[in-house]
Amino acid sequence: MQSTPYHIHISSKHSFFKLNLKEVWEYRDLIMLFTKRNFAVRYKQTILGPAWLFINPIISSLIYTFIFGRIAGIGTDGVPQLLFYMTGNAIWNYFSSCLTRNAHTFTSNAGVFGKVYFPRLTTPISNMFTSAIEFGIQMILAMVFLLYYMYFGAVHPNWLAWLAVPAVLIHLGVMGLGFGIIISSLTTKYRDLSILVGFGVSLWMYITPVVYPLSQAGDSIYKTWLLINPVTAPIELFRYAILGQGSIVPWALIWSAVFTLVVAVFGIMVFNKVERTFMDTV
Repeated sequence: MQSTPYHIHISSKHSFFKLNLKEVWEYRDLIMLFTKRNFAVRYKQTILGPAWLFINPIISSLIYTFIFGRIAGIGTDGVPQLLFYMTGNAIWNYFSSCLTRNAHTFTSNAGVFGKVYFPRLTTPISNMFTSAIEFGIQMILAMVFLLYYMYFGAVHPNWLAWLAVPAVLIHLGVMGLGFGIIISSLTTKYRDLSILVGFGVSLWMYITPVVYPLSQAGDSIYKTWLLINPVTAPIELFRYAILGQGSIVPWALIWSAVFTLVVAVFGIMVFNKVERTFMDTV
């Protein structure tokens, strides 16, 4: 009997356009474990531990108050300067933390990724959750100052707009995650990009209304350029809700949302592609 020739073709199930979000959801318990690990590693063998989450924003806000408020004389739209800088610090640190943490996903977790399989995307998502928890802790301190200034009538929050705050956090978190995993995918081959991340994020802060209100730009072309920055609109919405001062520009919010969606989807696709071969280059 003549045998029928056959061959076996082995190929990866991964596709560049496959996001694998369903598999990530199935590993949601692992995301929580990674989130707890992030806290344990970050504050292990420190004297003050999580207290740094309160100390850092206070010190930086006091410095901003002295330099930008007193010396430079930059206005804060009538909002008490310390509260203005404290809330701005909190929301910016959340975004920048999501970005910088995820920018080192492959290089920081190469040992784990090389030993056992799990959806690699769970790691950057856990980084985003860690940043969100740290933001919440920092906002507890900001709320103390907010209540104090509200008692004296110095600030008037827009309570109805507070409903948009969770959407702002998701918006900025996804944007930071998208940028972070794109950079992480590139740093598997080009390590010097990781050096530029901190520098680039610092510069990005100064072209974002964090230490100054958007109103300082007036109606000039500079305001348009600031609004093209995809981080500006969500931060202004956050400030409008919390402090009662800020600008809501619909076209800028829509642009920022579309930009975030594109960056996140593209980032996940690149991340899924690189995870198959990164062990050969890391």
